[in-house]
Amino acid sequence: MILLVNLNIALRSLAGNLLRTGLTMLGVIIGVGAVIAVLAIGQGATQRVTSSISALGTNMLTIIPGNQRIGGLAGGGSANTTLVMDDATAIAHNLTRTVAAVAPSTRDGISVRYGHQNTQSSCVGTTPDYEAITNSPVQSGRFLRDEDITGRLKVAVVGVTVIANLFGTPTANPLGKDLELNQVQFRVVGVLTPKGSGTFGQDQDNVVIIPVSTALRRVFNRTYLNSIYLEARSSDPAQINLVSDEVSSLLRRRHHLLPPFPDNDDFSIRSQSALLQTSQSVTGTLTALLGGVAIVSLIVGGIGIMNIMIVSVTERTREIGIRKAVGATGQDVLIQFLTESVVVSVLGGILGILIGVIGSKVVGGLLGWSTVVTFQSVLLAFLVAAAVGIFFGIYPARKAAQLHPIDALKFE
Repeated sequence: MILLVNLNIALRSLAGNLLRTGLTMLGVIIGVGAVIAVLAIGQGATQRVTSSISALGTNMLTIIPGNQRIGGLAGGGSANTTLVMDDATAIAHNLTRTVAAVAPSTRDGISVRYGHQNTQSSCVGTTPDYEAITNSPVQSGRFLRDEDITGRLKVAVVGVTVIANLFGTPTANPLGKDLELNQVQFRVVGVLTPKGSGTFGQDQDNVVIIPVSTALRRVFNRTYLNSIYLEARSSDPAQINLVSDEVSSLLRRRHHLLPPFPDNDDFSIRSQSALLQTSQSVTGTLTALLGGVAIVSLIVGGIGIMNIMIVSVTERTREIGIRKAVGATGQDVLIQFLTESVVVSVLGGILGILIGVIGSKVVGGLLGWSTVVTFQSVLLAFLVAAAVGIFFGIYPARKAAQLHPIDALKFE
């Protein structure tokens, strides 16, 4: 009952000066809104990264040229030329017990032409296993076949962005059409299922896939690979580590590398599970950092509440004296002013939550980011707002409670 009386007094006092109350709440509103929006965008980024990496399967490994270990990059201009087709063939033939599929890959930017239309795209030279390993199915036509590789045929599988750039619409049917890739004609035999933006915002549909043998000899004129994709037979972490060790041993023998390992390796092996853990850790750290910055604005809002409450205590000194003269205790006065402080912060918190939810959706829509507002983030922001009201309201409330009735009544 006493709590309801104090709440009623607090609401009437705050309603008596709406402009000052609104300005006092503004810091809390901005702080809570920022916390909600930052956490929503961070959670959305984490979810997006997780789904993007998980879509490729946690049993996928990628071999890239050069030593990418923490602490240095294998030096020299030849660092990117250490992987060749024979390496991929050796892995496929010698590690059949633990490796289910191997897809060598060479990639580079190219100019694609159809008629009078030109566009820039990413060209990937690879093998049929690339489709399953990297989760790149076709929505029409077919993917690459073994005879395309052995015959060095000039056939291509294209993404919908390439189709849209060349034909004016992503729904156009390019099957059977001839495209020029770096002035070499290729016939379109398949269209990839759209993937959208990748983990780091890249357009995964702006791609042309051709046989690796044709890419090396007729398009890029090179002998080395940019990467080799592997699919392990098991997604068990212990088996993934076993595959990594076996591949490392095989490549060290083939490349005639000398100890110490892995310092002298001229290649690096990345697993999807390790990449997933690292990405989640990075996005989680960034979200926590930005959330901490947003909480600082809540503290600034709390300081604003304390300042206004001190002014309020000064303005209502005679009122405090009258209350004490008619029997109110110091605790009653303390609870009254503390209630006002908490009401301001809680109301600001509620408005901040609404603004944060709406703001995160608007920002996500404008930038094309996914946002996830969780109950935990809303509860955290609300509790922090209430705590700010209590913490920064204690000093003004104690100052009011400690006023002597006679001094308060004599105050002008």
